[in-house]
Amino acid sequence: MNKTQTIINVVFGIAIVVLCVLVFAFRSDKKSAGEAAVSPVSEDNRMPIAYLNVDSLLTHYTFAQEAQEKLMSKQEDARLKLNQNARTLQSEMADFQKKYENNAFLSAERAQSEYQRLQKKQADLEELENKLAQDIMMENQKLNLQLADSLTAFLQEFNADGRYQIILSNNAKDNILMAAEIYDITSEIIDGMNARRKK
Repeated sequence: MNKTQTIINVVFGIAIVVLCVLVFAFRSDKKSAGEAAVSPVSEDNRMPIAYLNVDSLLTHYTFAQEAQEKLMSKQEDARLKLNQNARTLQSEMADFQKKYENNAFLSAERAQSEYQRLQKKQADLEELENKLAQDIMMENQKLNLQLADSLTAFLQEFNADGRYQIILSNNAKDNILMAAEIYDITSEIIDGMNARRKK
């Protein structure tokens, strides 16, 4: 019985060794095939990653330039309107002050009425300032959304062949501290977006 037990143990030992060899060989073949199928580096020794300098895009993309110009024009118009209204109010307040000091009002009620009118005009001016600031902020958000949509649509078209797995954004070296120039696709994106906009 001892001899039979020894033979069974040897057979099991050999079976385990053969099984281990087969498992490791299968894993090794599978790993090699997987590495060949998903290569992290392209033929030109480049990883499928790129980055876009957003500051340059905003500076050179015609839509962004036009949007910025439009927003600046709106801000200047708002500032002009507010300054004109403020000057008019200031003049009226100075005129009121002079009349009040010289007792030019016929009655205290008349002076009170004029004072309340000026107070309301000042409150209206503050309300107008808040409204104009709100309008400009909303316009800015709208333009930023349009720019983001335009960029997203273009990048989907640009990367339709799937050559990049990741496209990063970089603002004034904020997100990417160092990268090789071959990964910077900013000029390609700007040229492509401007060409598409002209169409």
